[in-house]
Amino acid sequence: MNNFLIAPSIIASDFTRLADEISAIESAGADWLHMDIMDGHFVPTITVGPLFVEACKRVTKLPIDAHLMISNPDQYLEAFAKAGANNITVHVETCPDLPQTIKKIRSLGCNAGVTLNPATPASALDAALPLIDLVLVMSVKPGFSGQSFIPEMIVKVEEIRNKLNALRSKARLEVDGGITVETLPLMYRAGADVFVAGNAVFKHPQGAGAGIKALRDAVARIERW
Repeated sequence: MNNFLIAPSIIASDFTRLADEISAIESAGADWLHMDIMDGHFVPTITVGPLFVEACKRVTKLPIDAHLMISNPDQYLEAFAKAGANNITVHVETCPDLPQTIKKIRSLGCNAGVTLNPATPASALDAALPLIDLVLVMSVKPGFSGQSFIPEMIVKVEEIRNKLNALRSKARLEVDGGITVETLPLMYRAGADVFVAGNAVFKHPQGAGAGIKALRDAVARIERW
């Protein structure tokens, strides 16, 4: 597997230089722009909403990967789709009728993603896996940027990759949380093919471009080996 994507998480950027930060990752070859949408209910933090997504959409051609860490996501799907989200990912814990939510996301012209908290077993996704375009595995507890990677999530990624392969699914398998040059190779070997990285990109000492290059080089070293 060498077709992998880097999705910098905008929450780790300098919001006073937002357009410049987005331009930097776009120039550096980022594949998606990841957005952590938090409501202060499902998770304790409040971040951004559809207006922010729409503003970012005006300054980038990158696909926008919206991760809705919110209660009652069905109420806001249309707003995020209209704002320009290309992928909309919801939590299995917040969707009482997950197939219907997936159907709604797709009807809005977006790719449908499903994610789950670290404590939620992979089996919670079984009914949804044949229907979705994206699975997101959280490798930290959702709600705060800069947390430490949870190693036990490597096994969860392996389990979900095996389930997707058994279904011959083309769904992407994304990971988010504590992704660095050390942890990305672990998740890559486990079967992930999209990597959300916040601090590793935007807080890199040599800038976001160097951060993206370092992550790609970490995979290149595996493939050469």
